[in-house]
Amino acid sequence: MKVGVISDTHGLLRPQALAALEGCEQLIHAGDIGSPEILDRLASIAPLHVVRGNNDKGEPWADNLPDLLRFDLNGWRTLLVHDIADVPVELDTDIKLVITGHSHKPRIEWRGEQLFLNPGSAGRQRFKLPVTLALLEIIPTSIEPLLIHLLE
Repeated sequence: MKVGVISDTHGLLRPQALAALEGCEQLIHAGDIGSPEILDRLASIAPLHVVRGNNDKGEPWADNLPDLLRFDLNGWRTLLVHDIADVPVELDTDIKLVITGHSHKPRIEWRGEQLFLNPGSAGRQRFKLPVTLALLEIIPTSIEPLLIHLLE
């Protein structure tokens, strides 16, 4: 299963991001979306899991979005939250994939048998941080994360 993970678009969905996400079977947006049109466009590619980011709060279109979401990706129990500070200290042992955004800093980190993934920011470039998203190849026995740089 190919899964696309994007975060911190802040109202900008780059053509490079759309090209990278083509062919994904599921998509995940880790918050700070910026507009409902971004969600509509992503949902037209594949089924979408999404959480609200701190910059989405107070926006009427984002009122019904969750702050934390648990779901299954091809046998991998997943926790999706915008800010890593909101990941529960006592994380359920069945959670094997934790996806966050917020920092704009891409990160792929294995902590024992749990993968912590931040796809970075796919929106406007901040400071000298890269503009990225992530792709996951998931089978029931393994997960392969790949960071995709959207700008040269």
